[in-house]
Amino acid sequence: MAKEGPNWDGLLKWSLSHADGTNPSRNLSEEDRRWFMEAMQAQTVDVIKRMKEITLVMQTPEQVLESQGVTSQDIEDMLDELQEHVESIDMANDLHSIGGLVPLLGYLKNSHANIRAKAAEVVSTIVQNNPKSQQLVMEANGLEPLLSNFTSDPDVTARTKALGAISSLIRHNKPGIAAFRLANGYAALRDALGSESVRFQRKALNLIHYLLHENRSDCAVVTELGFPRIFMHLASSEDGEVREGALRGLLDLGRDRTAAQAVDGSSSEDDEKLKQILQDRIKGISAMSPEDLGAAKEERQLVDSLWNTCYNEPSSLREQGLVVLPGENDALPPDVASKHFEPPLRAWAANRNEDTKPSSEKNQAPLLLGLGPPAQDPPA
Repeated sequence: MAKEGPNWDGLLKWSLSHADGTNPSRNLSEEDRRWFMEAMQAQTVDVIKRMKEITLVMQTPEQVLESQGVTSQDIEDMLDELQEHVESIDMANDLHSIGGLVPLLGYLKNSHANIRAKAAEVVSTIVQNNPKSQQLVMEANGLEPLLSNFTSDPDVTARTKALGAISSLIRHNKPGIAAFRLANGYAALRDALGSESVRFQRKALNLIHYLLHENRSDCAVVTELGFPRIFMHLASSEDGEVREGALRGLLDLGRDRTAAQAVDGSSSEDDEKLKQILQDRIKGISAMSPEDLGAAKEERQLVDSLWNTCYNEPSSLREQGLVVLPGENDALPPDVASKHFEPPLRAWAANRNEDTKPSSEKNQAPLLLGLGPPAQDPPA
């Protein structure tokens, strides 16, 4: 489709000729000023016009579009164009005012998986770092279809895109986080970690890390839901980003006293399993080539920090000089955790068993609507 509009090549040349520093600055003539403003206004009006046209298509029933020869690929292409427009925060916020947000959310329930996935991707662009659009999507009940696709869509790409949109929607959005928790979001994240899709696992691990830092009390929730064993399983993944995410999750839990106190009587067995996993990772890292060591910088630091947190001593990676390699200018941040957090996991468990003083406080159950299906150990 040919696009009519202002002469942007001419505008670029004109701008460069007056801003390259080679010519003295001068005041714009009225004619130049009028031409420039008309060019900018024409482009703005064109974008709004196209967004209104796309909105009309999105409001048209699927059966009518099919009868007019509009294919699912045509709809995907249209959503691709819309995504380009809403990368501007102003245009993203304008989508609701022109009536386009609600039909876009309706596409999350489309019969075509590719359209559901693309719609979630557009939603993610709209709400990313955009509090106003986050609020508009929440008010339009947009979290519900995203959660439905995330938890039960038969297409893994649609599930992954829905998770990405949820992550963008609830970041720095306290009402969104609260709604996600009450919708049993942690149980859904646990299920996502059992997926065979590496990309799906990565997104789930990233969101878990964010949520645990926003709400430290949730460390106890994820512990009771069986996340530590899943993290330990994923810490041996063939994918480097998945390994890092799992190690980061274990470190989050290891540094939190509440999570440590939630460990049951089988923690001794789990502790030995974790120690073996860390020893295996240390062995694997020690055998890496210089190039692979450079790529595994974060993993090296996570393994060392986790070992220190759990066993109150530096890992052998530090003795080998593999935590920070020569030439890596950005050294590790100072280890202040050991000075401000309680002793490591095993010490916490021991202290808890030795403490015979009666407690006047009751252990409260985590804030969840339900724990979902019982956790299953990941395959060996």
